[in-house]
Amino acid sequence: QVDLVESGGGLVQPGDSLELTCAASGRSFSADSMGWFRRAPGKEDEFVAGISKNGDITDYVDSVEGRFSISRDDAKNAVYLQMNNLKPEDTGPYYCAGKSGTVRRSLILYDYWGQGTQVTVSS
Repeated sequence: QVDLVESGGGLVQPGDSLELTCAASGRSFSADSMGWFRRAPGKEDEFVAGISKNGDITDYVDSVEGRFSISRDDAKNAVYLQMNNLKPEDTGPYYCAGKSGTVRRSLILYDYWGQGTQVTVSS
């Protein structure tokens, strides 16, 4: 079992940056693909970014492409989401999740989840 804890959220202004961290404990997650999801107000959960087990494949939803960057450090048992040029529509809780196999966008394919960290972008 892998337990995930997200951190790094907060209240920022449009154009600011944040880096989210997903810290893993329990068994190693190095063999798993990892993803970040979010839930915008009034909307369903949305895939934001994913990274393969080796870190050689990344995937981003179009709305964050070029602004967000996902990375992982298996030695530190952590996955990161660097978010630049934040916009109000990026507001919402952000969740980290893991799955075996390849990176996928469908949240139902992910096996374990963290509790989330809130990101609020407002002027």
